[in-house]
Amino acid sequence: MQKFLRLSGIIDAVNERIGRLISWLVVIMVLLGAYNAITRKLSQTIGIDLSSNAYIEAQWFMFSLVFLWGAGYALKNQAHVRVDILYARVSDRFKAWINIIGTCLFLFPLSALILWVSYSYAADSWAILEGSPDPGGLPRYLIKSAIPIAFILLIVQGISELIKQIAFLKGFIPFPQVHEEEGI
Repeated sequence: MQKFLRLSGIIDAVNERIGRLISWLVVIMVLLGAYNAITRKLSQTIGIDLSSNAYIEAQWFMFSLVFLWGAGYALKNQAHVRVDILYARVSDRFKAWINIIGTCLFLFPLSALILWVSYSYAADSWAILEGSPDPGGLPRYLIKSAIPIAFILLIVQGISELIKQIAFLKGFIPFPQVHEEEGI
């Protein structure tokens, strides 16, 4: 079990690092959004277009990355949606079983399905080096590649969570909870 727990620790560290790195995209995205809004109004005033479709698309690319690649980080930090009315009132052992069943019945099958579908979606985009339909836009194959990567990160984090829940049930570790200083 110790080897599995070490693997879980490595997975947690990778998703933690990715989550912390992409959190900086939120700041950049807000600054870029402000720039886009200001230059749009300024362009109307001075009659020279200062904006670009690339800036607008970069903003939604960053939002997509935060949402997609942050999913594994959110799962690691137990920040995903949960029905707390029931969950908060049951024992840790029952919570572990809920987590195991939910991971096996919902997280893994849905993530595998999306991974399978999104792989060909991204591969087709790469095959034609798909670009933006808007003039001056960014290449679409790059952002479409973020989708299968996101679900790989989510599946791998699901494996880590499964390891921790089983280790708890077998008495190897206390119930896995996010400490306040680690949480989002």
